[in-house]
Amino acid sequence: MQDVVQLRPEGLYCPAGRFYIDPWRPVDTAVLTHGHGDHARAGMGCYHTSAQGLPILQWRLGQQDYRVHEYGETFTLGNARVSLHSAGHVLGSAQVRIEVDGQVWVVSGDYKRQPDPTCAPFEVVPCDTFITEATFGLPIYRWPDTSDVARDIVQWRDHCAARGEAAILYCYALGKAQRVLAELAPWIDRPVYLHGAIAAGVDVYRQAGIAMADTRLVIDASGTRAAPAQAGVAAADAAAADADAITDAADVARSGFAGELILAPPSAAGSSWLRRFRKAQHGFASGWMRLRGNRRRRNMDRGFVVSDHADWPALLRTIRETGARRVIATHGDTDALVRILNETGTAAETLATQYGEDD
Repeated sequence: MQDVVQLRPEGLYCPAGRFYIDPWRPVDTAVLTHGHGDHARAGMGCYHTSAQGLPILQWRLGQQDYRVHEYGETFTLGNARVSLHSAGHVLGSAQVRIEVDGQVWVVSGDYKRQPDPTCAPFEVVPCDTFITEATFGLPIYRWPDTSDVARDIVQWRDHCAARGEAAILYCYALGKAQRVLAELAPWIDRPVYLHGAIAAGVDVYRQAGIAMADTRLVIDASGTRAAPAQAGVAAADAAAADADAITDAADVARSGFAGELILAPPSAAGSSWLRRFRKAQHGFASGWMRLRGNRRRRNMDRGFVVSDHADWPALLRTIRETGARRVIATHGDTDALVRILNETGTAAETLATQYGEDD
């Protein structure tokens, strides 16, 4: 019996359903796990996505032929029964369950097991074969409680304030920035400033009803641009509030954002955008910060361990809970994971894909 999912030049392919999962070349039918650029690319004939993930795809890919499904809803493609199940990675992320002739395969996409206030939690989906990511497939990768990390970020900001410095925290614009803002909400006492590339994704999450810390745009403070006044009786109050906001923003800009927390994408590091910050410390929020060498290589003052992927214990736990008799590991540190699985009685192998390892 042939494999339900096979590797082709275009990506992971299900012959029975005649569709691809997160293809990296144009195909007629794509089933997407989530909206990160290495998984969701332009040029497909149609895109099957979770309902929660649709706003992300519309933001990243624009208007396309989207086929939208609720988590757990079964739909048929060719001779395959397909359903999407929460992966807990970012808003709308999904695992793909495929059933063909009594065989059940699950393609995890990217996933994590830690609680995350910005997306639905991971759902364990029993299967015969589990295709799992292994981004952090080494025993050294074990994540701290993210609420503790959020408190550390606030303390770092306060340390920078005492030194007259801005605290610039680099994090990825989809998923990571929003999670950091949501985790900061209970602990932070004033707005967080955002690079424009971060702000667009934050707006998408806010429109989806995700609660996060209050934010302002760096460019608004630099240019002291006011929000439009409200009409009617409230116009005077709104105008007064706008005037206060302009004054506050101007003060922040004149100080070089000293004592403020700023979120920016990694691409902003070393760019001319940083010139507005007279003195600053630089931090990075990522699972890669678990290793001090990675922080040094990125020339960061601080590293904060926040990951949207499963750590080593979560990988092993998830594989065990699926009940899969066969495991296929892809993108990441696959060798250690495959070795320990084979040594403990689970048939495991690797599969080379073109997915990235950003976190």
